[in-house]
Amino acid sequence: MPRTVTVGLDGSRESMAAVGWAAREALARGLPLRLVHVWDLAPDVHTPLIGPDTRRHWAERTPRKAAEWVSRHHPGLEVGTVQKCGEPAKALCEAAEEAELLVLGSRGLGAITGFVVGSVSLAVVARTGRPVVLVRSRDLQVPATKPPADDGDVVLGLDISHPCEKLLEFAFAHAHRHGAGLRVVHSWNFPLAWGPDAAAAAALLEGQVQAAKADALAAVLLPWRHEFPEVQVTEDCRLGRPAHDLPAAAHDARLVVVGRRSRTSSIGAHTGTVTHSVLHHCAAPVAVVPRD
Repeated sequence: MPRTVTVGLDGSRESMAAVGWAAREALARGLPLRLVHVWDLAPDVHTPLIGPDTRRHWAERTPRKAAEWVSRHHPGLEVGTVQKCGEPAKALCEAAEEAELLVLGSRGLGAITGFVVGSVSLAVVARTGRPVVLVRSRDLQVPATKPPADDGDVVLGLDISHPCEKLLEFAFAHAHRHGAGLRVVHSWNFPLAWGPDAAAAAALLEGQVQAAKADALAAVLLPWRHEFPEVQVTEDCRLGRPAHDLPAAAHDARLVVVGRRSRTSSIGAHTGTVTHSVLHHCAAPVAVVPRD
């Protein structure tokens, strides 16, 4: 089966924003776009008076209208629609396995200035073995014909103690594909220390550790700089907390790229502290790449 850029579609403003982002990405990758609409036969507790026939009508109408929009705005893009009936997270994970990239909508910024990540999106991010991009709606025009930040850098959060080739390749390739710069952020901190001399000792060591960390980051990135010489790379190695520093560094990014450790357990979200923070506090689209 040919690879695609696939969008999970439910007709909401957020999923339609994801359609716009995914259409541009499919064109950049030279891949067809696949719109997947999942609907559940179980009664909807929020709209109990809507019968199954009406729900089926909207289930058929939603992907058709989205495909018509894509065809009007991107006439050269091959677009197909698929309808699935079943549990949404499971169906979207299955769709992701047939895709090069899965794109989902997020409900936007909440009252605490953070992403309101829906349970379905979070479950898919945690379970699938494919990269997933979460896109929130921030324009009145949806789908937006232009990227939310078309002049920003790609921002990559990197743990140099466990560098992942899939993560690095995704970030460098995306930056190269879109002619963007790449900002690589690595935050590190000292282990907790106690005693009256702990702060003084940490201050003495900070410069040495910073130099060693910066050298290690440069060594990890060197082969990727050679493979993608056109990409302008900025190395940001700092003393701090990754879960705080990465969202702060990505406020004007076009895309934020983070990793997620692959786990076999079906219990819990398993996104990790840093990825969880980015998903809930970054306004830019966020790509989550599973790693071993």
